[in-house]
Amino acid sequence: MEGLFPTVKGWSTGYDQDEVEDFFADARASYEGAEGGDVCAQDVRQVAFDLVRGGFEPAAVDAALDRLEGAFVQRERADFIASRGQEAWMEQVADRATTLYPRLVRPAGERFAPPERGRGYSAAAVDAVMDRLVAYFDSGHVLTAAELRHVTFPRASRSRSYAEGPVDAFLDRAVDVLLAVE
Repeated sequence: MEGLFPTVKGWSTGYDQDEVEDFFADARASYEGAEGGDVCAQDVRQVAFDLVRGGFEPAAVDAALDRLEGAFVQRERADFIASRGQEAWMEQVADRATTLYPRLVRPAGERFAPPERGRGYSAAAVDAVMDRLVAYFDSGHVLTAAELRHVTFPRASRSRSYAEGPVDAFLDRAVDVLLAVE
């Protein structure tokens, strides 16, 4: 798998090449149905690699991971629909989407708890993304899983921020729902 991705230049750090190559080999085996393959879309979304000098360009690896996750989700959807039907798939997606609503309908500034100490994600920036999700679900405004997956938030002081972990977990669930219908 040598040369799978471009490497960083000079003294820069990138993703550990061995870790990336091993993960992609496991993912390929899983996707192709090889015995012992156990990688799924969630594993692709949650994988993390060590940063090392001379590693693979993170942006190139991340883009490939996004495509790989989409491929796993499409296959899971096709398998589900083949065994249970399109209507059952849409019901399942709707059920997952409704779990997002309780937080989406909270007032701006109150959707997540602030960090216990220190800084967190800017509440105003997070609320703007949450408003885009509401518009997507309620009015059909365009929002893709890729847009949501790549959103970044400025940091803010505790009094004007949300704790990062719960925001990340929520957005992960939202990406899952969007991928299911793309």
